[in-house]
Amino acid sequence: MRPIHRFRVEPSIPSAFSPLTRLARNLRWSWNPETRQLFADLDETAWAASGQDPVRQLELIPASRWAELEADGDIASRLSAADAALDAAIAEPRWFQGRTSPLSLVAYFSPEFGLSETLAQYSGGLGILAGDHLKAASDLGVPLVAVGLLYREGYFRQRLSADSWQDERFPPQDPSGLAMVSTGQQIQVEVGGEMVSVGIWRVDVGRVPLYLLDTAQPGNSEAAIAITDRLYGGDEEHRLRQEIILGIGGVRALRALGLQPQVFHTNEGHAGFLSLERIREQVSSGLLWTEAIEAVRSGGVFTTHTPVPAGIDRFPDDLLVKYFTGFARSCGVSLDDIRALGRRPDEGNETRFNMAVMGLKLAARANGVAALHGEVSRTMFQGLWPDIPADEVPIGSITNGVHATTWIAPEITALLADGVGGDWDGANEEAWQAANKIDSHAIWSVRNAGRAKLVKFVRDRMGDDLLDPDALTIGFARRFATYKRATLLLSQPERLAAMLTSSDRPVQFVFAGKAHPADQPGKEMIQAIDRFARSVGGHRRFVFLQDYDMAVARMMYHGADVWLNNPRRPQEACGTSGMKAALNGALNLSILDGWWDEAYDGRNGWAIDSAEGELDTGRRDAIEAGSLFRLLEDEVVPLFYDRTDGVPHGWLDSVRHGWASIGPVFTASRMVKDYTTNLYEPAAASSTRLNAAGASGAKTFSAWKTKVRQAWPGVAVHSTELTATGIRAHVGLGGLAIEDLLVEAVHGPVDADGEFVRPTMAAMTMVEARPDGTAVFAGEYSPTVAGAYGATVRVLPNNSESATAAELGLARWR
Repeated sequence: MRPIHRFRVEPSIPSAFSPLTRLARNLRWSWNPETRQLFADLDETAWAASGQDPVRQLELIPASRWAELEADGDIASRLSAADAALDAAIAEPRWFQGRTSPLSLVAYFSPEFGLSETLAQYSGGLGILAGDHLKAASDLGVPLVAVGLLYREGYFRQRLSADSWQDERFPPQDPSGLAMVSTGQQIQVEVGGEMVSVGIWRVDVGRVPLYLLDTAQPGNSEAAIAITDRLYGGDEEHRLRQEIILGIGGVRALRALGLQPQVFHTNEGHAGFLSLERIREQVSSGLLWTEAIEAVRSGGVFTTHTPVPAGIDRFPDDLLVKYFTGFARSCGVSLDDIRALGRRPDEGNETRFNMAVMGLKLAARANGVAALHGEVSRTMFQGLWPDIPADEVPIGSITNGVHATTWIAPEITALLADGVGGDWDGANEEAWQAANKIDSHAIWSVRNAGRAKLVKFVRDRMGDDLLDPDALTIGFARRFATYKRATLLLSQPERLAAMLTSSDRPVQFVFAGKAHPADQPGKEMIQAIDRFARSVGGHRRFVFLQDYDMAVARMMYHGADVWLNNPRRPQEACGTSGMKAALNGALNLSILDGWWDEAYDGRNGWAIDSAEGELDTGRRDAIEAGSLFRLLEDEVVPLFYDRTDGVPHGWLDSVRHGWASIGPVFTASRMVKDYTTNLYEPAAASSTRLNAAGASGAKTFSAWKTKVRQAWPGVAVHSTELTATGIRAHVGLGGLAIEDLLVEAVHGPVDADGEFVRPTMAAMTMVEARPDGTAVFAGEYSPTVAGAYGATVRVLPNNSESATAAELGLARWR
């Protein structure tokens, strides 16, 4: 039986407690322990029944409990303090306010945001990273707004069948019952010939507003309403429709709200159409297409998260024709001009539109999410800069970090506050060295408590006799994709069984994660893990936790002794789950991929051997599985169970060193500071210059690029000669001015194939201008090492507005 009319009844909260509504609807409660504890103490029953969701909890507290609370002076005092603390978090100066900065506002676009398990608008690492980015930006006072989509069904809930097969459920979400409010604004976006109305909701994340776009609006067709139904749901056309709303609609939403960001940060390619909309705005204001591109590029930041081409969104040409023919006309160009933005010259037979390629072409600054990932990305996208060596491709790296106070257990937080200092999240490397002095017994007590809580959590969900609160506990939780190899442990069942059944040195494993609904191999891996867990071979010390979300992840980080990660290197872009576990006192056991490649130092965990040179996948997996088991049997297990006075002192030495080496580096506060100083502020300064005075700077820069491209065939290094002090070169200028060119001496050691190994570049000076349009340049250098050595000369375009000299992808080499 269903009602004819549906509506929401707001809870009747006494006026003295009215600040609770504001506190509940600002997600700062999710990382502020005092506010969380306040909600928990209001009504423990309602807190548990709500799933620890303050918005829902306030609807469940009965009138009788409100009457009791009105007489509780302590609650009233804590409420007043929490309200004042929220005011301070929103308005008081923070790190950014202490800077002299050209930055006034960043717009951060992402298809998902993992802020809290109570707001199911995320699927995995990309969304969790985005959520941590917003929280850290709020903590630091960075002026940032965010844009995403409001998925009415969110990401799926996971349930395994009796045959261990993943089934997906998509429960609807009522936004009026979530921690968000409607802005009352609507925008219009044409999607495939249909004008779609888009509502805008606001989620408060401390001082950062997140705007979520919603096509479930009155008057829209069923097809339009369905655009924002599910995160990563539907086919590629459905994905394209979502990305049109996110990118084009996102820019229009900001304009409707009166916001004019200098910098637009695209978190992966899904929101890439935002740059097209910004170009359309510039064209409508009178700029030419090429001029508009430069005006937009200057303030663009693009972050790539995938190290494999298969992970990039690519759309077939027929969809581009269907959805962007009219858009091209509105920009005064042909569809071919838009096509060119998503194509790369080294893929002549590829007709699909590549969102990452567009993201890189329309952002002057780009980065990967770990040092190794930056290297992989430079190689993967080198074809966009054909004359530039891979190590100079203009894609840098900013290693991800995690929002520590979201993920760290309260008991660990207290330990670190006592050992490192009250502001341990923002402490430097010197301050973090104090972690080495934290008492072993105190650490061991907290670690035992975390493991016991994880065991209780598993038993409450799955059964009373699962796991052992005293056994070495290894966690593995992530998206189930084949390259992450969740089933690697199952490849040697005898050795695994021996660890699970050991009477004196038992090992237990807790697995969790979801496979994309369309990923059959990923589902098969879950099935294999869960079948093993259910079998006699599992021996009650091997479990798969269903319905992985932020709450499950947090519990695993708090309780695991070891965090396992065994992808095929280098296919893990970063892997922030290991950072969260490490900050909770776990030790990483991982392939040297992603962040672990730069974090591992031989004392803070273990590195599984990577047999990258082995082309046979099965043999490679066998080699790496062998390394994993050897580390477990010979190093991990003995170190954990080697006790004096009941305490594994050697193990805890590694835990302390892990904190000291990982703590100051792999936090979201460091990450957002890096984005601000290395990318946002330079982009803001450039955007301000190029867009001033009717975008005169963009017009000049565009004209310069056109001139250089046209003249470049005439640029050449005619000859070079070594001198006693360096090198001279005779350069053909191609009609360009001296100041348009950067001439460099390139020198360094060479390998057996005659290739440079980490060469050094030294700028050369023009010493003679000749009437025939050539010039002589001279430069000095000194060999940096003994042995085989080489030198040559190259010429690059040179303009102070270029983010790097490699921007145009042009170079002339001798």
